[in-house]
Amino acid sequence: MSLKPFDGFQSLETHHCVTGSLRHIYAFYNHPLSEEMLLGMGSGLSFIYWHRKGMAPIFGGRGNVGRPGEEGLEITAGRRTGVRVEKHHTSSTRKAEKSLLEMLKAGEPVMMNVDMGFLPYFDLPEDYHFGAHAIVVCGYDNETKQVLVADRDTSLHPVSWETLAQARSSSYKPFPPQNMWFSFDFSRKRQPSHAEIWEAIGEVCENMLHGPISNIGVRGIRKAALQVLQWPQQISTAEIRQACFNAFIFIDASGGTGGGIFRTMYARFLQEASSITGDNTLMQVGEELKILGDQWQELAQIFKRASSSENPATILPKTTSPLRTIAENELQVWSKLIQIVLKHP
Repeated sequence: MSLKPFDGFQSLETHHCVTGSLRHIYAFYNHPLSEEMLLGMGSGLSFIYWHRKGMAPIFGGRGNVGRPGEEGLEITAGRRTGVRVEKHHTSSTRKAEKSLLEMLKAGEPVMMNVDMGFLPYFDLPEDYHFGAHAIVVCGYDNETKQVLVADRDTSLHPVSWETLAQARSSSYKPFPPQNMWFSFDFSRKRQPSHAEIWEAIGEVCENMLHGPISNIGVRGIRKAALQVLQWPQQISTAEIRQACFNAFIFIDASGGTGGGIFRTMYARFLQEASSITGDNTLMQVGEELKILGDQWQELAQIFKRASSSENPATILPKTTSPLRTIAENELQVWSKLIQIVLKHP
């Protein structure tokens, strides 16, 4: 054997690990949807301010991540595009490896979650861990005990079977991967309907305008503006730097958001949806959302400066005004968008 991708597998440059991995799988099974369409159909945009005791705070821009009451972007996008998607996880490393090998022997690329801190092709700090990173295993060599991994770049990365197992079974927080993987059935694949597009947009608007808790949506952005100023009383200087780096990386394109904490990608989805539905107002809102993405990027640069500052607490107040402005602009965008949705029962 030799380490090469499965016949017909395309290595694609992508923006976000989840939608990018889905795009790799969809393309392999001849169902080529854009990454932006998969994000949109999966109701995949939101905002959350998340601070768990003992961990650095996080800004999140993804929605429908599989919390209780959510089926998850992967399954939702599949349901709206005629693809049956099943999520699997196990506490048994042996069972996870057995299932992976069975799928690879059948010539099926496998989408899975891993702790990116263990992946050898990333240049990350030694103690960095993030277990919600999605990849696609697209080839293997049983003799050398290696797999071939597709990530967000166009390169395919050789990873040892042992390292992959370690990354899949990591118990590090946040978001330990729990040996999670997905299976797909494309036998009834189709394009999303107009009704499904409107439904998906409406779900994102509802979440942003009326999030179930104060940490989510527009309320979450407003809360973040207040909570950032409390960091010096809550966490150490080193943890403030980590929180600022988290904020930067969870907003910026380098962290896998497509830029602007997913707003830039969602803007392109709205423009694509406009072409499909024939509603030009979606194109206009997409332009407004792109401007919002640029505002988020400016905020990301403030957090980036703070993350390398000797005294990051002195920079934190500079985030307050931008966050409040962003919150008001997001309120206007999602309020306008839900009114467009309501015109299409």
